[in-house]
Amino acid sequence: MDAARREVDPAAFARRPRGMWRYFELLPVRDEANVVTLGEGGTPLLRAPRLERAHDARAILIKDEGVNPTGTFKARGMSAAVSRAKELGLTRLTVPTAGNAGGALALYCARAGMEAHVFMPADAPEANKMEAAIAGANLVIVNGLISDAGRLSRERAAEIGLFDVSTLREPYRVEGKKTMGYEIAEDLGWRLPEAIVYPTGGGTGIVGMWKAFDEMERLGWIGPERPMMIIVQAEGCAPLVRAFENGARHAEPWEGASTIASGIRVPSAVADYLILDAARESNGTALTVTDAEILAAMRELAETEGVWAAPEAAATLAGYRKLRASGFLAPETETLLLCTGSGQKYMEVVAPL
Repeated sequence: MDAARREVDPAAFARRPRGMWRYFELLPVRDEANVVTLGEGGTPLLRAPRLERAHDARAILIKDEGVNPTGTFKARGMSAAVSRAKELGLTRLTVPTAGNAGGALALYCARAGMEAHVFMPADAPEANKMEAAIAGANLVIVNGLISDAGRLSRERAAEIGLFDVSTLREPYRVEGKKTMGYEIAEDLGWRLPEAIVYPTGGGTGIVGMWKAFDEMERLGWIGPERPMMIIVQAEGCAPLVRAFENGARHAEPWEGASTIASGIRVPSAVADYLILDAARESNGTALTVTDAEILAAMRELAETEGVWAAPEAAATLAGYRKLRASGFLAPETETLLLCTGSGQKYMEVVAPL
C-alpha cells in the first residue's frame, strides 16, 4: 500500500483500457506476461430510471456483471487465480462449484494451457456443465450439493496432486473480486453508494469489495464512509441470514438447501465471519427472498431496464423490494444492486416465465 500510494495516481486509470487489469499494481501478479485474461471487468454501472419511478426511489444503480466473459463475476476471480497460479508454476487446478466458477476455471485454464478439474452438482445449470466440458475440463458430476463436490475435489487433489482454487482456500480469487469495489468507486467519481445489495452464497464478492474499500481509504482515494452491505439469500438456503439474526459470527451449515438460484445454494460459507462482520460494521442487514420473488424480479429487471439477470442476481431486486417495504431503506437511499451474472445461462429457469 505504501508503494501504491507513492506510485499510483488514480486519475491514470481513466487513460488505461477498461477491465480489471487496469488496476494491475493493486493485484497479485508481478509480471504482466503472466496475466491470463479474456477481457474481464470494466462492467457497466447503470442508472435504473424506470425502476426508480416504479419504486419511488431517488437512485437505483445496477452493476451488471453479466457482461463479463463466461457471463458472471466469477471471471474476475478466476482470471486472478489462474494468472497467479501460472506465475507460481502451477499447471493443474481443481474447484468444486455450484456452476459458474467451474465454467470460468475451465475457460481460463484453457486460455492459459493449464489443466482444470471441475466438480459440479448434477442439478447445476446445463449451461455450466457444457461450458466446462467444451473447454476441455475434467468434469465430474456429483450427486449432492457444492459441499459434497468440495469433499470429492479435495480428495482428488490429494490423490493426484491438484491445486485447490475453491473459495478462500487460496488468496487470489478474492483479489479479482475486489476490483468490483474499485470500479464502483471510480465510476462514481471516487465515492461509494449508500447501500450495496449483494446475493450471497460463498460471499467472496462482499469480502473482496470490503477489502477494496479499506485499501482505497488507506491510499487516500476515498474517505471512511462505507455503504450498508446487505446480504440477500434464498429462503431455501440462508445460513448467513440465520446467523445474522441470531447474533452469531459463524453460520451453521444449512440442511436440505434448495433454490432455483444455484449460485447462492451454498450451505456453508468459508468466509462466514468476514461477510457477517462487513454487514454489521456497515450497519447493513441480511434477509431472504423466495424463489417466486426471484422469478418476478427477473422479469421486472428485464422488462424495465433490459437487464436479463441470473436468478441470484435478481434476488437483489427482490430483496430491495422487501427492504423498502420494511422501511430499512428509505426512498432517498442511493442503492446499488450487484447483478452477479446473466440470465442467459439459466434457460431452464426462465422457461416458465
